[in-house]
Amino acid sequence: MSRVHSTVRKPRAEAPGDLTLPAAQRGDEHAFRVLYRATQPKLLRYLRVLVGPADAEDVASDAWLHIARDLTNFKGDLDGFRAWATTIARNRAMDHLRRRQRRPVVDGAEELLDSPARENTAEEAMDAVATDAALALIARLPKDQAEAVLLRVVMGLDAKAAAEVLGKRPGAVRTAAHRGLRKLQEYLDSPGRTSRE
Repeated sequence: MSRVHSTVRKPRAEAPGDLTLPAAQRGDEHAFRVLYRATQPKLLRYLRVLVGPADAEDVASDAWLHIARDLTNFKGDLDGFRAWATTIARNRAMDHLRRRQRRPVVDGAEELLDSPARENTAEEAMDAVATDAALALIARLPKDQAEAVLLRVVMGLDAKAAAEVLGKRPGAVRTAAHRGLRKLQEYLDSPGRTSRE
């Protein structure tokens, strides 16, 4: 059966090109959407490990407000933009975690009753399960290794950009990412391991 004549098709995310960032900085809404669609899924995965799945979207929204506000002042290329956006998201995540530590823990059942139901297709559900499992494994890593793996693998940042986000040297980030990936392999090879091993 050919899908050529299918009317229901999932739109492909447009990859940002060399002119996308300057266009977005000039106020081109389409260019900004392209940047957002290319960056947001990776930021969400990163934030889910930092602040948890329940708060990741709120933190990402705060980050995007900051990004949109200051985009005209950003200087750099697309890789620099990803690093800059990730730094902003990380700072929002750290702010969120500090606020959460100051607040008393409240049962979230009432919030769940008020939130609208989300409809997911079977494909989205399977993707979410796979992503959740991968992020849960990464979350078991020591914090420095988890962040290094997320920045290098999930966000796609090079060692220098990841080091800028974390305030570390590129060699330290490469080492932490390598150790984290090795530990993830151990987790995958031994499914019965606990997070304290």
